[in-house]
Amino acid sequence: MTTISCGIDFGTSNSSVAIDNNGQISLVPVENAQVTIPSAIFFQRIDNKAFFGRTAVNLFFDRQEGRFMRSLKRVLGTSLMKHGTLVNGASMNFSTIITSFLKHIKDKADLVAGQEIDNVVMGRPVHFVDNNPGADIQAQAELKAIALRIGFKNIDFQFEPIAAAFAHEAQLSGEKLAIVADLGGGTSDFTVIRLSNKYINKPDRSSDILANTGIRVGGNDFDKELSLAAIMPELGYRSRYGDKQLEVPLKPYHDLAEWSKVNFLYTPKIIMQVRQLLHQSHDKKRYRRLLTVLEDETGHTLLAAAEGTKIALTDHEEHKATFDFIEDGFFIPIKRALFEEAIRDEVEKIAASARQCLRDAGVKKEDIDLVILTGGSTEVHSIQAEFKRLFPNAAIADENKLSSVGLGLAYDCQHKFGKSTKSNLIAP
Repeated sequence: MTTISCGIDFGTSNSSVAIDNNGQISLVPVENAQVTIPSAIFFQRIDNKAFFGRTAVNLFFDRQEGRFMRSLKRVLGTSLMKHGTLVNGASMNFSTIITSFLKHIKDKADLVAGQEIDNVVMGRPVHFVDNNPGADIQAQAELKAIALRIGFKNIDFQFEPIAAAFAHEAQLSGEKLAIVADLGGGTSDFTVIRLSNKYINKPDRSSDILANTGIRVGGNDFDKELSLAAIMPELGYRSRYGDKQLEVPLKPYHDLAEWSKVNFLYTPKIIMQVRQLLHQSHDKKRYRRLLTVLEDETGHTLLAAAEGTKIALTDHEEHKATFDFIEDGFFIPIKRALFEEAIRDEVEKIAASARQCLRDAGVKKEDIDLVILTGGSTEVHSIQAEFKRLFPNAAIADENKLSSVGLGLAYDCQHKFGKSTKSNLIAP
């Protein structure tokens, strides 16, 4: 039987899978003809049937009854993996939820391959959890256990920015010293690496990889900061209540601005607290909007509006974000300048991690020939500007932003599996 391996990029926002069929690398259509799929799940209330990707998103925004989840990757390595969550009234652990999503992707790859695929290289960020080596090890172990559960027998891992480098390497002529910036929904990861199409078949690339760094900041954090700066104030954020002019509790707003925390807000206790404070609010019109969102469970719709605004501001200086689901005729005009100010600290953290990667590699920014930008968050205007400023003399490669990691993981399969396998290979 033909040896087929695959690489899976399980992303915070989007995922993909590519197969290595005896040296022929190709992306797998994972949702109709699309080779990427949003990392989203919708559990239908009537029977708890799971739907994935764009179908899940559409069911949720069509107001079908059920439980919607995104950004599941951010749960790996955290206490939430053990605690689980309520799905249509019943407790379900996150391992089961993530397993269902990744099995859906494996099934697509198996179908294209025409056989069960035993071998996989899973992508992983440089750090699942910042400054917590124990949690980082735990997160990879959790992901490996899920890969075994869905049927893989031989499992290895590769850092996502290294995989992105492998995907671009096939197109190069000559040797380049490159820095890869992989900015996804949940993390930003960097690798300084020597690339050449002559190196593709080298079995050991460790001498070419000069440094890796990473930070738990990504596009979801941009959504959060934009929401807190431009949207939440119109829902009473930082408004006052009572005779003592106290500031309203901020935690519901911060949770409402994070994809992975929204569902935890829809409890009778939290809604009752907001109702009680509404009577004492000094800005009842705006604060009532918060109550409406919680009562109607439209937090994900609110976050989608923030994400849509972020995307719109890539090409436009101003965007009118509409919130008719909260209040008829309710909209907020948001300028790119406000967005860029809101994410300035996050952009600096990302740039600092890139500079640290250069220091760890022992190279100067002037030594970099090529900057490879991958991940949807590299579309953000201020990110583009920052990397052009950091590396003014380097060429910029930014094609296949959402699929290059999956492709690169399949290239890595060639080196790690080939026609023979080793059981449960050691991760990087």
